[in-house]
Amino acid sequence: MTTMTCAPDPTDAAEPADAPDPTEANLALVRRAYRAFHERDVAALLETLDPQVEWVHPHGMAEYGLGGTKHGHAGVREFLSRVPAVLGGMRLQPEEFVASGNRIVVFGVRQVTSVRGTTRTLPFIHSWTLRAGTAVRMEDVFDTVVFQCLIES
Repeated sequence: MTTMTCAPDPTDAAEPADAPDPTEANLALVRRAYRAFHERDVAALLETLDPQVEWVHPHGMAEYGLGGTKHGHAGVREFLSRVPAVLGGMRLQPEEFVASGNRIVVFGVRQVTSVRGTTRTLPFIHSWTLRAGTAVRMEDVFDTVVFQCLIES
């Protein structure tokens, strides 16, 4: 029996050594999204999101119009337009970014103020899925019971 070893096809293009690291590009994109959110710049936020993005929040927030999956830029706009009716304010503070392949998971806290003025610091986890330079999914994970108590306070 003969064993044959094949050399790589010289016509296969190897990735150049100076090609940008996709992980770094993904991290930069997610950081841009948080900066846009912090600046209340919806247009800049949407630039980081795929036109068909899935914007996912816990179903426990549905009674406030903030739960479930919103689709596309229109769905994100609809979600963001509901927030002022439910909350007096919110500031996100991402603290740790963990990247693996096309996924970035962000651990952080948010300062949330109810419409009546009560403010609490609540933890969050955001799971971002990225493809071709845009976010195709963002899932927000948090304790909905504590969040609902704050909304009602």
